[in-house]
Amino acid sequence: MLPISSMADIMTKLSSAIGGLMIAYAMFQNYFPYELRGPIKRYTQKFISFLYPYIQITFNEYHGDGFERSKAYAAIERYLNANSTKQAKRLQANVVRDSESIVLSMADYEEVTDEYNGIKLWWASSQTIPNRQSISFYPREDEKKYFMLTFHKRYRDLITNNLKHVLDEGKAITVRERRRKLYTNNKSEGWYGYRRSMWSHVIFEHPASFDTLAMDPRKKQEIVDDLINFSKSKDYYAKIGKPWKRGYLLYGPPGTGKSTMIAAMANLLKYDVYDLELTAVKDNTEGRKKADKKKGDENGKKKDEENDEVKEKLKKLEEEKNKTSQVTLSGLLNFIDGLWSACGGERLIIFTTNYVEKLDPALIRRGRMDMRIELSYCGFEAFKFLAKNYLGIDSHELFETVRQQLEETKMTPADVAENLMPKSGSDDAETCLRRLMKALEEAKEEEMKRKAEEEEKQKEAEKLAKEEEEEERKKKEMEDGAEKKHETLENGVKENGEAKKSSDDDGKNLENGVKENGK
Repeated sequence: MLPISSMADIMTKLSSAIGGLMIAYAMFQNYFPYELRGPIKRYTQKFISFLYPYIQITFNEYHGDGFERSKAYAAIERYLNANSTKQAKRLQANVVRDSESIVLSMADYEEVTDEYNGIKLWWASSQTIPNRQSISFYPREDEKKYFMLTFHKRYRDLITNNLKHVLDEGKAITVRERRRKLYTNNKSEGWYGYRRSMWSHVIFEHPASFDTLAMDPRKKQEIVDDLINFSKSKDYYAKIGKPWKRGYLLYGPPGTGKSTMIAAMANLLKYDVYDLELTAVKDNTEGRKKADKKKGDENGKKKDEENDEVKEKLKKLEEEKNKTSQVTLSGLLNFIDGLWSACGGERLIIFTTNYVEKLDPALIRRGRMDMRIELSYCGFEAFKFLAKNYLGIDSHELFETVRQQLEETKMTPADVAENLMPKSGSDDAETCLRRLMKALEEAKEEEMKRKAEEEEKQKEAEKLAKEEEEEERKKKEMEDGAEKKHETLENGVKENGEAKKSSDDDGKNLENGVKENGK
């Protein structure tokens, strides 16, 4: 251990050296010609860079004087939060917009290490503090935060190519942690729509998933595989020259789970849901705007512009009030797979209908609706899934009876689930199953009654049709008889006229003969 006197000597010499350097730097700044300062600094920096074997990349929170946060900075922040915050000793806790949980991030001037393919990287969080010593009447600049990545220069190409991986992973983490939304389009008519977004939204918290969806397991797995494959096929779609989108057609009777299927798809892929109400779209142009515009209207317009726009909207209110939707089939098809469908990517376009046979074939052809999913009445496999989900049983002595009833009676999964759900704390599995069996029996009786009524109505309709046909036949016979009688009468009149004409001619001939004899 060095004696105290030696430590004091060292500190004195070090202080003197630092003081001398500061004085030399001040003299350099004040008395050295400006024209020479630039080259000296440049060559000094080159000399230091030659000796310093590391490269530094800076990611600023804001670019220039912009007010929009850098997407790269936000993605790196989420990446470091998930991968490197366990190393940091000082953390910041924030509630990020649309996030479901508290997000931890590195505090300022904190450094963590990362590793990529065996290469060591250093991430540092820092900020630039403006000079606050001078007195100024203008507003001072705020601190500018940034991340700095440091790595050895021999790995330049490898690390720069890896940055895309960091950004993609950060974006994926953001998507997983954010709160998803359900959007619906607003009507364009009326003053109440002024300065409103084309879309309004609520938080999407539907609990449906494919684990709780009652349908054939093989069919369900086929849909899940198709969705996951689509979500990972961005590069493949770009390679084959197609927009990154896929169409699904869900069809079947009401109550078979079409809306629940959409919610399960959204929860599986962590997607937002946009419910497009076509009756609220005025024309094709507005439909394209709604397809492309996902943010609210911009703020910051001048007051006189606002007043002029309000007056203009009030003038057009009466004209637009009685207008109906002018969306055409061609406009809808162009929205689905035309040029406008390429604006944006990673979209699922889902159509639902109760009567698929009533849709225009051009709307549901292959290429527009890539996958058709029929959601029909509840079968035995779907029933077993519901029994497992609602009652926690895999088998029961009443299952065979339920199977036979389901083969004879049509009942939607929603109705089956409602009957299987316990109504009180004392309801056991057998009670719920017998309630379902009773409901199936009643549904069968109602179906038979409905069929009998339909047959009776059909017989009545056939009888009425026969009576109408008989009346029509008699009426026609009467008309034909009257027509024949009229023709006979006309013929008699014609014959009488011809006879009279013949007698007149004979009289004239006789008169002429008498005259000739007299002569």
